[in-house]
Amino acid sequence: MSAHEELVPSREEILRATDRPLPRSLFVACLTLAAIGILVFIIGAFTESGHDRVWQALHVNWLFFATVSQAGIVFVAVQRITTARWSRPIVRFLEGYVAFLPIAFLLLIVDFLGAKHIYPWATQQLVEPEKQLYLNPFFLIGRDLLIFGGMSLMSLWYIYRSVRLDVGLSPESGAAWARGIRERMRRNFRDERREIHSTHSMQGKLAVWMTLGFGYLYSVLGWDLSMSLDLHYVSTLYSWWWFMGAWLGALMSWSLLCMWWRRYLNIYDLIKEVKFHDLGKLCFAFTAFWGYFTFGQYLVNWYGNMGEETHWQRLRLIQPYLAFGMAVVFLMFVLPFFGLVSRAAKVYLPTFIGFALCSLVGLWLLRYLEVYPNIYGVTPTLTFGVWEVGVTLGFLGMWGASYAAFMNAFPRMRVTLMTSPYRDEVQVPVNAETMEPLPAHE
Repeated sequence: MSAHEELVPSREEILRATDRPLPRSLFVACLTLAAIGILVFIIGAFTESGHDRVWQALHVNWLFFATVSQAGIVFVAVQRITTARWSRPIVRFLEGYVAFLPIAFLLLIVDFLGAKHIYPWATQQLVEPEKQLYLNPFFLIGRDLLIFGGMSLMSLWYIYRSVRLDVGLSPESGAAWARGIRERMRRNFRDERREIHSTHSMQGKLAVWMTLGFGYLYSVLGWDLSMSLDLHYVSTLYSWWWFMGAWLGALMSWSLLCMWWRRYLNIYDLIKEVKFHDLGKLCFAFTAFWGYFTFGQYLVNWYGNMGEETHWQRLRLIQPYLAFGMAVVFLMFVLPFFGLVSRAAKVYLPTFIGFALCSLVGLWLLRYLEVYPNIYGVTPTLTFGVWEVGVTLGFLGMWGASYAAFMNAFPRMRVTLMTSPYRDEVQVPVNAETMEPLPAHE
C-alpha cells in the first residue's frame, strides 16, 4: 500500500464501531425542552404580555431552524453533484437534518395561523397594486406552503434513497420505531453494484433540482417570510444574503456534530484530523462569502442614501438594537473570519468549537433582528425575555429529538460507499439497467 492510500475498515468493522445507541437521557432532555417551549407558547398566547411575542418568537426560531435544516440537505446534494468522496464518513451526520423538515412544515402552518401577530400584510391595507397582488394572504401562504413542502419532499426522498443503500446491505439494527421503514427499504433491493449505480443516477437528477430550488424558491421564501416584514424595504441581494446565512449555519453546526459524534462513538480512526481541516476551510470560505453579501448590501444602501433603503440598516444600528446588530457583525464575520484563517485554528478543536458557536449564536441574533425591529420600531428597551427564551428552548428540543431519532434508526455512516468494491465506479456514470458506460453527452 502506497503512502497516499488510506486503509479502509471493513463494512462490519464500521457498523460495529458506529452502532452505540444514543443515551435515553438525551431524548428525555430534548423532549423536556420541547415540552417547556410548547408550554411557554401556550401560556404566552393567553397572556397579555406574551400574546404577540410568542408568535414572533416562533417566527424567529422557524427562520433559524428550518432554513439551517434545509441548507444542510442541499449541501448533501451538492456533494452528489460534485461526486465528492472526502465527505463520505461524515455526511450522514448532516443527512439527519432532514428529520426536522416535516416538523418545520407543520410549524409553518402554525406560523401562518398567527399571521396577524407577525406580518404587516395581514393587518395593514396595502396601497400599491403590485403589493396587493404579491402579498395577498391566500397567494402568499399558498405558494410558501407549496415551496417549503415541495423542497421537504424532495429532501426526504433524497435522504431515503441514500439511507436505503446502507440499510439494504447491513444487518438489522437500530431503533424499533423505524423497523418497518427499514423493512420497506430492503424490499426489491437488488445486487450491490446495480443499487449503487441506480441510486447514484437518481440522486444526481434530484440533487440538481434541489440546488436550483434552494437558490430560486428559497429566494421567494426570503422575500415572503423575512423581507416582507418591512413593507417599505426592498433589496435585490436580500434573498441571497438570507439563505446563505442558513448555509453557513448548516456548515458550522455540522462541524460541531462531527466533533461530538467522533468523541461519543470513539471513532478517531474513521474521522481523522484532515476532515476538520476540510470543514474549517468550508466554514472560513462561506463566512467570507456571507460577509461579502452583507457588506455589499450595506454599501449599496449607504452610497445610495435613500430613506426607503437606509432606514432598515439604521434601525438595527441604533438603540435598543445596537448591541445585537454589532454582535452579529462580530460573531458571524469578524471572529470566525480572522479566527479560522490559520490551519491550526481549524484542527485544534476547542478553537473551532468556539468560532462555530459564535457563528450560530450570531445567526440566531440575525434572525431576531430580521423580525423584531420591523414590528416594534424604535423602542426604549429591547423586546427580549422569557417568551423568546422559552420558545427557543422548545425549538432546540424538537430539533434535537428529531435528529437523535433519525441517527438512532439508521446507519451513522455511508458504509456502502466507504467499503464497496464498486464505490468509485460512480465517477464514470453507467446505465443502471445494463451497467454499460453512458456516452459522454449523457
